[in-house]
Amino acid sequence: MEPKYKRVLLKLSGESLAGNQKSGIDFETVLKICEPIKKCVDMGVEVAIVVGGGNFWRGRTSGKMDRTRADHMGMLATAINALGVCDALEQLGVDTRVQTAISMREIAEPYIRGKAIRHLEKGRVVVFGCGTGNPFFSTDSAASLRAAEIEADIILKATMVDGVYDCDPKTNENAVKYDNLSFGEVVEKQLKVMDGTAATMCRENDIPILVFSIDRPMNIYDAVCGEGIGTLVN
Repeated sequence: MEPKYKRVLLKLSGESLAGNQKSGIDFETVLKICEPIKKCVDMGVEVAIVVGGGNFWRGRTSGKMDRTRADHMGMLATAINALGVCDALEQLGVDTRVQTAISMREIAEPYIRGKAIRHLEKGRVVVFGCGTGNPFFSTDSAASLRAAEIEADIILKATMVDGVYDCDPKTNENAVKYDNLSFGEVVEKQLKVMDGTAATMCRENDIPILVFSIDRPMNIYDAVCGEGIGTLVN
């Protein structure tokens, strides 16, 4: 197959890295997720990745903790995941760099847009950690921001469900899956694609979002090749 996109931003949830153990990192699962990423790189696709941190910490469910401090802890969780993904990719022979929005020079590069783009042009995968570096912003917002900055053709949002539904398919067996949506429909129908900030940024910068399931990691490769999976929002 031939790639449909030249440069993509892959959004991985923290939960997807935990596998069946539901928390922490299951390295075998991470390797399986990275195998199709390697296939994409091998056929010339430039891949950037934003990782979540929900397998370690969720700031919004931290109860009475100060929200800013809780979000900072979540950013550190994404840095752990970014390093895990980097290690898996490198074990598969993929040249990879980690860039973080919070400075931690001993273990990762600071985020610099021009340097990130240069890495991509040289065929390296760039993994972005620490979200936007600011509290009150989700890693979905980080994905939309980085996608706009690096001029990605599309955001590939790998989730725990196989697309966008009109209601929660886990609780309603009659839930209807959408194949295509506009950003206007997402707002009008209050569909949970991304948070409002992220969706608005994608809409304003004309960046489509493809939502699909990571249960089958090879969906990443199929998505890059334009196969009809998931839900496309544009």
